[in-house]
Amino acid sequence: MESPFDVLLVDDDADDEEIEQAYRRRVKEAHPDQGGSVEEFQAVRRAYERIQAGYEANGSAAEANGTAAGADVETSDFGAADGRSNPEPEPERAYSEVEYLNYDVLSDFGWEPGDDDLFGKAAAADLDEVDYGAFEVHPGESLLEAAEDRGFAWPFACRGGACANCAVLLLDGELSMPASHVLPEELMERGFRLSCNGMPITDELKVVYNVKHMPELDDLLLPPQPFENAYPDR
Repeated sequence: MESPFDVLLVDDDADDEEIEQAYRRRVKEAHPDQGGSVEEFQAVRRAYERIQAGYEANGSAAEANGTAAGADVETSDFGAADGRSNPEPEPERAYSEVEYLNYDVLSDFGWEPGDDDLFGKAAAADLDEVDYGAFEVHPGESLLEAAEDRGFAWPFACRGGACANCAVLLLDGELSMPASHVLPEELMERGFRLSCNGMPITDELKVVYNVKHMPELDDLLLPPQPFENAYPDR
């Protein structure tokens, strides 16, 4: 099995700074928007998380020793004696879980998008479901489609990446978007994404939606008639 150091293309004695730089470089290279793939991107994230969790270069050797020790136990029939069997591994999750927060409520509480533990505060604030909660996004769904399928009315206009009416601010996780879209690189680096064609590529995401009111997006908006026609009572 390939070690996480091999995935990040660093030596197994690399220090924290070297690992961090390698991770940032590999994430960009592996991102689907930059010619990589979802599988490669997820492998890079997992490798970094394993190292952060304390993986050591001799981990494979330790695993081998553990397997050998396990073999000795197995020959003693301890498990068979009491009728227990090894549990089946849990299947890999096939959906992403999105935790969301409505930008419109931030000013009511004096919050800012960059606040520490913003979503912890939202969870404790007893907000309406339209303003805070979570839902699942299944393979092939965009973030906007998933929100609509769960009964939410999130802003949109063109639904094709040519405006920022549907923009969200990504605070955790990642969305893959087509290469052609209206967001400039500086806004992408700050975490802005489009929900209309953005598909989750991580197991969990935290997004602030309805951010079309943020001044950074003023020049990227289109008239909201398509949304207003779809939801005339809003």
